[in-house]
Amino acid sequence: MGTAERQEALEDGVAARSTGDGGAPVRSGAPKAAGFEGPRPARATAEQQEYYRPLWIEEPARRRRLPDPVRTAAVRAVLIIAVTLIQATVAFLCTMAGSWLAFPMVISSVVSTVVATWGVLDVWVTRQMWNQRNGVVSEPSSTARALRRERRRAQRQAKATRRAQERIARKGGAGQLSQSHS
Repeated sequence: MGTAERQEALEDGVAARSTGDGGAPVRSGAPKAAGFEGPRPARATAEQQEYYRPLWIEEPARRRRLPDPVRTAAVRAVLIIAVTLIQATVAFLCTMAGSWLAFPMVISSVVSTVVATWGVLDVWVTRQMWNQRNGVVSEPSSTARALRRERRRAQRQAKATRRAQERIARKGGAGQLSQSHS
């Protein structure tokens, strides 16, 4: 949608909110079918433009989005915790009602609590692993930063060696010492 189309949609939205005789909102025209252009709404007045307010205002995110593996683990943990809470509620209600289902539900709730604890620990461990591997922690003593520094140093050294070999090959081996016995 281009700028002109957005402006046209804005004007249509303002015209759709304009008030009729009784002060109630009035919609302008019928739904537009293919090839049918309804009557063009008049330009919005200053009063009508003040009435128009967007439904939401885009704001930049305060925090960056979680990495995919961490987000996957977090969603899994939330689902497990939700099921655990439902089981605990059912176990409580069955116990209050004196149902035979109370004992199996209490046992399954205990097991679910253990699994939910594992799910939360999984999120924590996954986040720590991702931070360590991708160097998000910006401390001078970061392991990932030191590994990146070593990797860059090795790449620079390999590049310099490769350039030297290419330079020697271009010269035709003129810089090499050889023993020739004629």
